[in-house]
Amino acid sequence: MNSMSFWKLSGLGLLVLPLLWGQSLADFEKRVTEFTLKNGMHFVVMERHESPTVAFHAHVNAGAANDPANASSTAHMFEHMIGKGTASLGSKNFVLEQKALAAVEAAYDRLEEERRKERRADKAQIERLEAALKKAIADADQYVEQNAFTREIEKNGGVGFNASTGLDTTNYFYSLPSNRTELWFALQSEWFRQPVFREFYKERDVVREERRMRVDSSAQGKLIEALLSTAFTAHPYRNLIGWATDIENLRAKGAAEFHKTYYVPANVTISIVGDVSPAQVKLWAEKYFGPIPAGPLPPRLNTVEPEQNGEKRVTVETEAQPFLAIAYHRPEGTHPDDPAIAVLDGILSGGRTGKLNRELVEEKKLALGADTGATFPSGKYPHLFIVFMVPNAGKTVEDLEKAWDELIERMKKEPVDEAAVKRVKTKLRAGFIAGLDSNSGLAQQMAEAHVALGSWKKVFTELEELERVTAADVKRVLNQYLTKKNRTVAYSVQVKREGK
Repeated sequence: MNSMSFWKLSGLGLLVLPLLWGQSLADFEKRVTEFTLKNGMHFVVMERHESPTVAFHAHVNAGAANDPANASSTAHMFEHMIGKGTASLGSKNFVLEQKALAAVEAAYDRLEEERRKERRADKAQIERLEAALKKAIADADQYVEQNAFTREIEKNGGVGFNASTGLDTTNYFYSLPSNRTELWFALQSEWFRQPVFREFYKERDVVREERRMRVDSSAQGKLIEALLSTAFTAHPYRNLIGWATDIENLRAKGAAEFHKTYYVPANVTISIVGDVSPAQVKLWAEKYFGPIPAGPLPPRLNTVEPEQNGEKRVTVETEAQPFLAIAYHRPEGTHPDDPAIAVLDGILSGGRTGKLNRELVEEKKLALGADTGATFPSGKYPHLFIVFMVPNAGKTVEDLEKAWDELIERMKKEPVDEAAVKRVKTKLRAGFIAGLDSNSGLAQQMAEAHVALGSWKKVFTELEELERVTAADVKRVLNQYLTKKNRTVAYSVQVKREGK
């Protein structure tokens, strides 16, 4: 994930740090300390003493794209596990809880063994084993001290406690008063060392409900899922949230294996921004995170999406408002063309001044709304440039597709407006600056820059790359990537169900 399009979509960016503080890289380096523990965990620490607060961002270089086969949403489960606590916080009696959790997995193993017999499985026995599993889960739940982990954070003045799972990364973040900095090290290191899969199956149901809300019960969600699973035939970017049956069969022991593989220290970057002493931070890092055993880096994701040699189409029936989505394959975010693609995105969908809004929404009245995205669904690997449109009353998705094609073909023939390129670059800078007010936003970007770009220092060259984008560059990427043979068209068809 690099650069321009990634930073634009995230709403934050390090590209304008020189503009924000008016400092050279050398000046900025004086406020940043980096170190790597012997086990491979990397820390980026920035001093900002304007207020007595500290933001923490733990960035794991693994996400949904790394989910095991038949177990999509495994990475997502860790987002739900962080709030369940640790061995020392969250249990009424951890010794007994450990035994109860082991009993849950043993009961699940017996149930799965019977299910694997398929046609020879004894239905009555399956019902007995399901009841036994349910009882084992209830027995384990009696030891849970609800919300103990989050209460401890809040009791110490913590704010913004949350986690997020993307296709490429998993992130954990919150802020504390600076005089409670050591608490973060104690809590987070224990969880990274050995998470407790407390109430795992309860949270699995929550993840399944998220899929139901975001996809199964959403016309837009169904369309996007159909688009991705059509555009990507091989790469795991084809699965945005996880398949229902995979989620319903996730196991805690499978999650433990995922943790063992992907949560090794060398695959984790910690960014800390705020009122801290770097020397003290390093001492705490060595004390709390240093004892975590090193491990081999996770296996590479070797699957490469084959080149697309013809347009793909998919339709989805819905009772709701029809939608149109068109996605074009484009290279990974670290590709040299990424800045020009980001500027093209801005020219097309930069608010009221964007060509899409001006032509399809305001002038022709074809669309209720239209937007593009330069990086979808994520940017570490080759991905998609997407346009999403909603037809106006009395208009169709076919009307929108025709209008889009006419717009793109005209842009390919005409010179790209130099003034528009300049306007978009200015708007990108303004957006970057607006997102850097908080310690938490800056901590996030420093961690992501280290992982995505190799070093936070490279963000200074990113601004230069953006500045070098010309109208000719924009026209070149437009002609190169936004072609019919390189795209997938997905649209929903409105149908009425019987009896309605």
